[in-house]
Amino acid sequence: MQTGMFACPAISGSPAIAKPLQVISPNGQIRVACELKNDRIEYAVWLNKSQVIEPSVLELEFDDGIFGHNLMIGKPVYRKGVETYELVVGKKKLVQDHFQELSLPIEERQAPFRKIKILVRVFDDGVAFRYEFPEQQGRKELVLMDERSHFHIAGNPKVFALGLPNYTSSHEGIYTVGKLDDLPADSLYDMPALFDLGGKAYLGITEAALLDYAGMYLARQNGLLTSKLSPRPGEGGVKVRASLPHKSPWRVLLLSDRVGTLIESTIITSLNAPNKLGDVSWLKPGKTTFPWWNGNIVPLTLNAPGNNFETAQYYIDFCARNGIEYHSVVEYGVRQWYVDDGIRYMPGPNADVTTPVPGLDMQRICDYGKQNGVGIRVWVHWAALYPKIDAAFARFEEWGVQGMMIDFMDRDDQEMVNIQTEMLEKAAKHHLHIQFHGAYKPTGLSRTYPNEFTREGTRNYEVNKWEPKGLAPFDDINIPFTRMLAGPTDYHLGGFRAVPSDSFKLQYIEPLMLSTRAHQLAMYVVLESYLQIISDYPKAYEGQPGFDFLRQVPTNWDDSKVLNAQVGEYLTIVRQKDEVWYLGSITDHKPRQLRVPLAFLGEGKYRAEIYADAPDVDRYPNHLLISTRLVNQNEDLDIRLEAGGGQAVRFVKLP
Repeated sequence: MQTGMFACPAISGSPAIAKPLQVISPNGQIRVACELKNDRIEYAVWLNKSQVIEPSVLELEFDDGIFGHNLMIGKPVYRKGVETYELVVGKKKLVQDHFQELSLPIEERQAPFRKIKILVRVFDDGVAFRYEFPEQQGRKELVLMDERSHFHIAGNPKVFALGLPNYTSSHEGIYTVGKLDDLPADSLYDMPALFDLGGKAYLGITEAALLDYAGMYLARQNGLLTSKLSPRPGEGGVKVRASLPHKSPWRVLLLSDRVGTLIESTIITSLNAPNKLGDVSWLKPGKTTFPWWNGNIVPLTLNAPGNNFETAQYYIDFCARNGIEYHSVVEYGVRQWYVDDGIRYMPGPNADVTTPVPGLDMQRICDYGKQNGVGIRVWVHWAALYPKIDAAFARFEEWGVQGMMIDFMDRDDQEMVNIQTEMLEKAAKHHLHIQFHGAYKPTGLSRTYPNEFTREGTRNYEVNKWEPKGLAPFDDINIPFTRMLAGPTDYHLGGFRAVPSDSFKLQYIEPLMLSTRAHQLAMYVVLESYLQIISDYPKAYEGQPGFDFLRQVPTNWDDSKVLNAQVGEYLTIVRQKDEVWYLGSITDHKPRQLRVPLAFLGEGKYRAEIYADAPDVDRYPNHLLISTRLVNQNEDLDIRLEAGGGQAVRFVKLP
């Protein structure tokens, strides 16, 4: 990181400050004011002179009382800097985020005379603040009962948020869409959450750099949004316990008058530490099979279907023919690939992830994958893995496994947060990447630990196997404006059996889809994920229109831009890898006609390979219109999206 410094007038510790302390974004459009008012710390935020956050109190509840009254501010320190780095995996390769920072030391004016520091950073596309807890006389440990960071959002904005009954959750549900004032009192909401302030501003609230701390939620209390932390299991309401000094994650307010800016933003990774893994040449983002979704389909001619070499060989050969980087070894018949005496997916007392089930030769599978240029991954339940983590990772490396999906975590208390960090660190030592499922939102750690390829934490196409109404296009269009604001979003993409809504039915094997095939292709560009799943089975893809797009689309990007966006209605994103651009555009249940400027293209001519909805997709949603045309950066591309539809385009620069 390169930083510059500038000085500010000294302000002595005092129970009152004459005027608010301000920090302004480098482009001058966002302003944050911090003030000691009635001996309490308040902050407020403006965008383009319009107030977005009205004065909001910052409080902390320690085990020995509330820190939030009878306070004084010490000498503030201003700093300006820039985070310049390359992401190993990300929506953008080269990042340069300028910021202005204010550091505020806060101290109680009476016993017990506790001290904290509040850091505020203001970027061109958002605001972040965190609490730092210094070691101080008589205090060696932090015991935090809760955090009360208030967010008094101006007006009565429209809210897009995931309501939850409690803190134990897979973070998969239907998003609430409504006015902030209409949210039930004492309701709990997951992050990220999006707030539409009448088109004047879009605000996304989430967190960054979640390490050795509890995950944060939003609760509506007394008409205001207040932060709430996930409790440590069995500790009587304690949320965070740690040695001093310590620090909280960053509380992030993504902010712009253009909602696409929130999707493009890189400040969440910029608030994280640089790569700690050193040489990561062994890491390989890409696409993977996941036969669990399709029901482990194999040809009728396969001699021995099951969790065995023959089944794995069938999928590995498919990957090798089509340039798909990974095959995932999962369950078969709702029984794990490893020895387990549990029920369904839940581990039993004798679960052993280092021992395959009889008849499954993992060494042979990994060797065959390596011979054919295909990496092998495995699915594991976290509670079966963690007790044997060191032995398991050593055995996986010995076999030649390159990564894993770790599932059913369903918590984000401090203990689970630390378990996930430990998994990332130890996995890296054995050259393993991780895909977290049943897990909380990303917080930018893919910068620090690039072997974190993706996270689930959203309701996705797996529900088409068991929810009678399935996952509708309307559900898809909300995710980029909510959950994806935090980072990579795993979604079980790739279903190639779309049907009209009146023909949808539950099929645990060969699940059906409700969006058009063009919509499904576009989702590989719309959704950020460095390990996209090719969920269907080989025969469902090979020879099918549109599969050539899936074979070619990358999962790791040099640049990303949002071209068209209306929250909850439609979205167009373009992403670049080398000199090739990919476009993905999706809509909800309404047809759209969009015009896309091609100014993002470089100079010269490009061949646009277009995969569009056919006119009859209301009856035959798998039908595509595939065409090719020459374009340049001075043109516009007219896009027709049918109801529940989409469009995918590949732009290849011509010599």
